[in-house]
Amino acid sequence: MKQSLKQGKPSIKTLLEILLVSTKLGLTSFGGPTAHLGYFHEEYIRRRKWLDEKSYAELVALCQFLPGPASSQVGMGIGIMRGGFLGGIASFIGFTMPSVIALILFAIFVQGFDVGDAGWIHGLKLVAVAVVAHAILGMAGNLVPDLKRKTIAIFALAAVLLWQTVYTQVSVIMLAAIIGFFVYKQQDDKETNSLEFPISRKVGFVCLTFFFALLISLPLLREFTSSKFIAIFDSFYRSGSLVFGGGHVVLPLLEREFVPTFISDASFLAGYGATQAVPGPLFTFAAYIGAVMDGWIGGLVATIAIFLPAFLLVYGTLPFWNRLRRNGKMKGALMGVNAAVVGILIAAFYDPIFTSAIVLPIDFIGAIILYSMLSYWKLAPWIVVVTGIFLGLII
Repeated sequence: MKQSLKQGKPSIKTLLEILLVSTKLGLTSFGGPTAHLGYFHEEYIRRRKWLDEKSYAELVALCQFLPGPASSQVGMGIGIMRGGFLGGIASFIGFTMPSVIALILFAIFVQGFDVGDAGWIHGLKLVAVAVVAHAILGMAGNLVPDLKRKTIAIFALAAVLLWQTVYTQVSVIMLAAIIGFFVYKQQDDKETNSLEFPISRKVGFVCLTFFFALLISLPLLREFTSSKFIAIFDSFYRSGSLVFGGGHVVLPLLEREFVPTFISDASFLAGYGATQAVPGPLFTFAAYIGAVMDGWIGGLVATIAIFLPAFLLVYGTLPFWNRLRRNGKMKGALMGVNAAVVGILIAAFYDPIFTSAIVLPIDFIGAIILYSMLSYWKLAPWIVVVTGIFLGLII
């Protein structure tokens, strides 16, 4: 059975509807990527019935397969299915802009103060410990259930901690994909159900070509020019291109690219903590970093640069998804990549998050309290952030 989702040119009314609904989600979707998918399901599938359950599951599977911010990519995909090429852009703008604006304003506010020794900044560091620990444990249960994948995760962790260069994460992820490709030989999926997307293969091919061209050319331009703009755009673009596993994994990439060359460790972790307190995708953390470096213009440039790979990959792979999803070896490669992601995340948890936040026994107690609030008591992230600020002021 073939399900067609193709449609004609979208009307202004349709695009405006997509923008308004996605903006509503951008203002209310707290809790990280997994929670975002739940909000999307409730709003787009159950209430508005823009897609059926199976189509939504297929789209989520595709976006989990790709590097980048999965929840944002799912939102783009829904926008594309509803309103074509422009629908994906409208969906992205609505879901992303509220948190981008909030974090740029926070960065401008922070710039007027010495945040290095502020107690509330220390509290946000403790929040980061709790949030990333929660993400690690949640991902590890699903992504490294067997001994082979645990082994891949351990070697990825060791490589990232002991070999700290800009190429480390890329090399580790590529090696894990190769190992998974050969070790996990999945059976090809022979199911005939397929989806059709309102994006042609020609457009998809152009987007994928552009994605790889930028990934290769930007570092070369950076080497041969002294442009600060090229350097910053390259750093954000590569970070957005090489992240598997959600927004939390972008932390070590951004930390190694920008700390301490462009931003202090204290300011970096202050922004990371603030990102937990706002709705929308975690990748908007880039807007904060860009704004700290170069005002609101820097924030917008950083946002475009880090999300551009997600755009190019979603628009580029949608036309080819039916073939990719049935390939057992590609599924095996993804299993290896996901295991390596867990190791990379554990390495980031140790350095810089744990080492900069947990100095005294009271810090560890505070982090345990915040983790318990998030994991056991199931409190909203903004409550955890406010509590962390309060604990930081006390400590």
